Amino acid sequence: MGKKKTPGINSSSTADIAFLLLCYFLMTTTMGDQAGLQRRLPPIPDKEQKAEDQKVNRRNIIIVRINSADKLFAGNEALDVSLLKDKIKEFIANPADDPNLPEKEMKQIEGLGNYPVSKGVISLQNDRGTSYQAYIAVQNELVKAVNELRDELSLQRFGRKFSLLDEDKQDIIKKAIPQNISEAEPKDVGGKKK
Repeated sequence: MGKKKTPGINSSSTADIAFLLLCYFLMTTTMGDQAGLQRRLPPIPDKEQKAEDQKVNRRNIIIVRINSADKLFAGNEALDVSLLKDKIKEFIANPADDPNLPEKEMKQIEGLGNYPVSKGVISLQNDRGTSYQAYIAVQNELVKAVNELRDELSLQRFGRKFSLLDEDKQDIIKKAIPQNISEAEPKDVGGKKK
């Protein structure tokens, strides 16, 4: 009697099934969104637009610096990160119309009427040796200061926090309290001068 052959499994369609499963998982799986810092970049200037020198009043700018040792300076004074939010809130709001703090410009804002909008700009500067942890902590405090001012105004005018407002009302609050944060290119400390 001859040997009986054992039947084998037909594997010719296994690759097709694996490919179909791969396609299924690629189409049905959602990729996680990476959260980052939200910044609105200035628009790209037209090629035909001439560069104009703009004079910015010194009182309208506060320079926030982080050195390579992660020390924080706001204006001319050394500051702890935990105190930065309150300093920036005072700088932007200028509640007592201090002549050393930013000017306010009366603007007609639909939904608010005439509102004094701060001309204040926060200039964030850091050294190349600044740690990411210190840089992000300062960024968070700056954004937190603006968000708290927006919350205060939205509670006063609309009875709700800024994040709970609809998009139209959020735009109104953003016009009244703009987030003017300018980030300078990192500098080398103790490096060779060019």
